[in-house]
Amino acid sequence: MLKRTLIGLLRSHEQTGDKAKDPLLKSHFYKLSKDKAWEEVISTLKKMQGYKVLHEVQSVGEIVLEKRTAFGRTMDITVSVISVTPIQSAVDIYSASRGSLGDLGSNYRVILDLYRTLDKKLAAFKVNS
Repeated sequence: MLKRTLIGLLRSHEQTGDKAKDPLLKSHFYKLSKDKAWEEVISTLKKMQGYKVLHEVQSVGEIVLEKRTAFGRTMDITVSVISVTPIQSAVDIYSASRGSLGDLGSNYRVILDLYRTLDKKLAAFKVNS
């Protein structure tokens, strides 16, 4: 966690993906079609405290969220639901803080929080890679 805070001094964004070096930032896969995964993800995100859904585009699988930090900074978060196969989907997250300087690792923690919540909701469909 100290490493993330130090990286966060300089960087004010974080993202997940297949090739992420940090295992906690790897894409999460679910054994659901893109449409079913979309429904589950959007309903879960709309219920989460502290997050506001600003925009959703089902055709491209993107959900844009906003979160205000305790210090008044605003974070813009994009959650992507991607079809891998007809019966498997992936969820990736990009989070960025508005303003100058770094985020002290808050984008990293937000991504972990979102993944934790989605994994709990979709536990029966999680694919361990």
